[in-house]
Amino acid sequence: MYQFNYHRPATLDEAASLMAGADDGTYLSGGMTLIPTLKQRLAAPSDVIDLGGIGALSGITDNGNTISVGAMTRHAEVAASNAIPALAALAGQIGDAHVRNRGTIGGSIANSDPAADYPAAVVALDSTIHTTKRSIHGGEFFKGLFETALDEGEIITSVEFTKPTSAAYAKFPNPASRYAVVGVFVARCGDATCVGVTGAGPCAFRWSELEAELASGFSASAVPNAALDHSEFNADIHASAEFRGNLVRVMAERAIASLI
Repeated sequence: MYQFNYHRPATLDEAASLMAGADDGTYLSGGMTLIPTLKQRLAAPSDVIDLGGIGALSGITDNGNTISVGAMTRHAEVAASNAIPALAALAGQIGDAHVRNRGTIGGSIANSDPAADYPAAVVALDSTIHTTKRSIHGGEFFKGLFETALDEGEIITSVEFTKPTSAAYAKFPNPASRYAVVGVFVARCGDATCVGVTGAGPCAFRWSELEAELASGFSASAVPNAALDHSEFNADIHASAEFRGNLVRVMAERAIASLI
């Protein structure tokens, strides 16, 4: 690990000021990605700015039709919350107990790992990402592999999720890391159904073709009729693009079946 300056600000303004004054600064939330990256010497920031001391960034608030989850809220806290049971179930499947008690929702979303779980819920639950500068619709947040709509130095402060009538998350986990080889989040909001997919492509996406099929009848039998182009899906030692395409359909069927 290379030498760096460590800071633990108490406010968002202090964090932003430290970042502005750093030669090559980076924010630290849970550290589940950053710390291993530093240990492997794959990154050498001049300053690490730990957001863990900013109390205003933690906690879950029930707003009636939505819930707001502070960016520094741990996965374990989300898993213990009942405001959106499917989101709690998703959080309970992230990594192991250590990861769930250290990792944060804001850090996970800001990292935009293609195999992370939260992005499927972000795109399916008509969410809003609130930052120190603006609010970003969840469907416009993920731009590509480890790429988001965040500007330089912009900090996620909270994620606001719309409460669905019902929802379910089905995941095919990597047996070692518990990352999603494929994960599908199905949310019903009145007459509309939203389907978010993670793990399959460079970033999470809405499966609009399946949503259209489900509008004619909410049934797992709609899945084979929905078009799905897997030509640009991820391919690695864990699964080919074609296999991930099949897994998306299987996980979608399981999620839908659990809601019937």
